[in-house]
Amino acid sequence: MPAQYRQGDVLLCRVSKVHSGSPVPPDAGGRLVIAEGEHSGHAHALAPERAQLFRRGRQLRLSVGADGTALSHEEHSPILLPQGHYLIRRQREYDPRASRPVSD
Repeated sequence: MPAQYRQGDVLLCRVSKVHSGSPVPPDAGGRLVIAEGEHSGHAHALAPERAQLFRRGRQLRLSVGADGTALSHEEHSPILLPQGHYLIRRQREYDPRASRPVSD
């Protein structure tokens, strides 16, 4: 089984490579944001010097450089991600009308 890392509602699954997509630029605070909280303004984020984030449709993929990087969030302990490529998945919650992503 490939390596997996979870931080709150975000799951990162190690994959063999990152397929092409549009690069996601850093936000106004200079962070690569994987997911933002619905109400708190908190975010799951990385330093752009150590990783690249790509979007292909609704899918996000991450490429982490040789030194690795930390995934941070204001309400969780940081997670150290080693060099590699990751598919990013968001936890979803059931609602009779539609499935929707969870935000912490």
